[in-house]
Amino acid sequence: MNLLRIRIHHLIEQLGDEELDSVWNCTHALHCDFYMLKAIQQVKRSQQPWDILTHDEAVRMLMFV
Repeated sequence: MNLLRIRIHHLIEQLGDEELDSVWNCTHALHCDFYMLKAIQQVKRSQQPWDILTHDEAVRMLMFV
């Protein structure tokens, strides 16, 4: 892992300011996508078939409340 850090730092030092900004934007977008994907996968693991309502079932439940 330490070797990878050194290589990444070396790569960052070689980038210009404009390239660094572009890389940051891409990295941040990927990080956000990964965060959302992890959250979606966690929900899928905890969701059960009986957790989903049809539109009609939802409307009926709302009428009784």
